[in-house]
Amino acid sequence: MAINIRNSEAPIREFRLGAISGYNGTVTDLVEKSSGCSLKNRERCFSQSTSCSAGCAQGYLSGIIDAAIINHAPVGCAADAIYSNVTNKWGNSIRDWKHKNIHFASTNLNEQDTVFGATGKLRQTIEEIYQRYHPKVIFVTTSCVSGIIGEDIQSTLDELADDIPVPLVPVFCEGFKSKVWASGFDAAFHAILTGVVKPPEKKTNFVNMINFRGSARKEIIEMFAQFGVEPLFVAPFSTVEQLSRVSESAATVSICGTLGSYLGNGLEQEYGVPYVKSLQPHGVAGIKSWLRGLGQAIGKETEVEAYIAKEEERIAPALEKLRAKLRGTKAVVGMGPSYGHNYIRVLNELGIEVIWGATWHYDQQYDHGALPESVKHVAQTQKDLPISVCDQQNFEIINLLNRLRPDIYISRHSGSAMWANKLGIPSIPIIDEYTAFGFNGLISFGQRIHDTLTNRSFAKNLAKRTRLPYTDWWMKQNHFALLEEAAE
Repeated sequence: MAINIRNSEAPIREFRLGAISGYNGTVTDLVEKSSGCSLKNRERCFSQSTSCSAGCAQGYLSGIIDAAIINHAPVGCAADAIYSNVTNKWGNSIRDWKHKNIHFASTNLNEQDTVFGATGKLRQTIEEIYQRYHPKVIFVTTSCVSGIIGEDIQSTLDELADDIPVPLVPVFCEGFKSKVWASGFDAAFHAILTGVVKPPEKKTNFVNMINFRGSARKEIIEMFAQFGVEPLFVAPFSTVEQLSRVSESAATVSICGTLGSYLGNGLEQEYGVPYVKSLQPHGVAGIKSWLRGLGQAIGKETEVEAYIAKEEERIAPALEKLRAKLRGTKAVVGMGPSYGHNYIRVLNELGIEVIWGATWHYDQQYDHGALPESVKHVAQTQKDLPISVCDQQNFEIINLLNRLRPDIYISRHSGSAMWANKLGIPSIPIIDEYTAFGFNGLISFGQRIHDTLTNRSFAKNLAKRTRLPYTDWWMKQNHFALLEEAAE
């Protein structure tokens, strides 16, 4: 399905990419069914927790330096702004910038608004936000409430266009529309593509680097300089002016396949900016795939190969020592699909055996119409690896960990990681998206795993003092007992 920037909103992942949130099988079965259009989602009769696509959209857009976000919703939907503000201050700190708060407001919809409508409130909030902050763009995010009552947000923004001299951009990210909260990232990027990005006037030597918070900023700048290009970090900690010119860049790369698919393919489709479709740049195989894709896009294949050969030789002794220390370790991975499948590969590179991979959802294809590179790679190297898909259902993960008892649990969600520790299983939450990035990151990550395995006292002591909320009955069940049977 082509990306249509003439529509006001992005189709959700279930419709656009065939995304599912319920599956239990092997990676080979997953790939075969995806390729044959026979993979069906399996629903749950019980759901403990999940995330919201609105939170993903708002959290991502709030990182743009001179933007403002208005959440047309009850004030409770703005709770995620607290976390967004914390990560924003952290990002300012690692850049040695002055600390400042994000520009975020709620229209505070109440019961009366749900009956009589609240476009008047929205108008007043937009006018107040502009007068208070003078942002370069104002994004208006929707919510379950504003979506259900049918608020005509687009018309309200059109009416204010002559009075407010900056783009007023709707972001349609109602949580009830999709069980895959990554649809919120697509909503955010659709808003950037339609409301911020301008047609190119010239070509530059910038490379769009789609990421979350950009902790490896210095390393990437130095790496790209060897190939004669500069990174333009998208979108947190970029300005609206910088984002408006991403159509002029020489190429686009991403730290995460799930995150980057919509914008990367959209820029390639609309403006001819090559999007590198590769493994994620974590670990040796990942960074090699990523850099070779970039080298091909910018015509620097020779320079890239020289860099890879030098770096691979440099880390070889340290990597071999780590593999000797970690060999025999068994791990379970629980992450979003792109990170999950890529980190299975990374752990294998460190000599660790992954005995189960759980992902929070699964996209059967990306926006260029092909299977994700990460899952194809895992299927080629570990054909019988057990794989499951559960949208962050901790009751399933805890049951699974209790049965498998791995040496370590690697998760891209701090809440999920803590449950493993309560079982006495050491865990590492991958909070920073650049953990295991490239050659240096792989060595650092391996050392972190070794340190965690060497000192297990935290997990052991926590398990002794914690009473799990799950009954013995549940812990004896199959971890997917509440998942419907697979459709034939």
